[in-house]
Amino acid sequence: MLIESKGFNIRGISYTVRSANQLDADQLSKVRLQIDGETQNLDREQGEAFIDKEGFKELIENDSQSDKNLFLVAEVNHQIVGFSRCEGSDLKRFAHKVEFGVCVLKEYWGLRIGTNFLKESIAWADANDIKKIALSVLHTNEKAIALYQKYGFEVEGILKNDKMLAKGEYYHTVVMGRSMV
Repeated sequence: MLIESKGFNIRGISYTVRSANQLDADQLSKVRLQIDGETQNLDREQGEAFIDKEGFKELIENDSQSDKNLFLVAEVNHQIVGFSRCEGSDLKRFAHKVEFGVCVLKEYWGLRIGTNFLKESIAWADANDIKKIALSVLHTNEKAIALYQKYGFEVEGILKNDKMLAKGEYYHTVVMGRSMV
């Protein structure tokens, strides 16, 4: 599904949050690869589950046509600096919910890009009768957990020793949800 673009200016940096389009595919492939190497907060190590330009084109096309999916990008000076997705399911038992994921280049952390992705996704979900948004986050990402809680998400469970990160250390995954049921 598509949303209208919105502009933001935080600490003198202007950016736009908008729906992804086909012209973004090449940039998205490169940005995703870079972000995966900048943080351990995501599921992938750099280069894992790589999505090329054609893969992103297909993803954007599917998300744009689906009323259960939303693919957003943040753009600064015509450069994509982050993206988020809400992905729903065609299965009837899961038709009421979507999974939310977000990533932003480290250079642009602190500009409320993730917050604005979340706010736009919640507004979209509410306007489209989506009853639940689910997500997962590392237990060490306290800022993200606090943000999600501020916007009505609750901790629904903890998957202990769910991820093995650098140096073989294990981390817990916090499962969160925002339900309107």
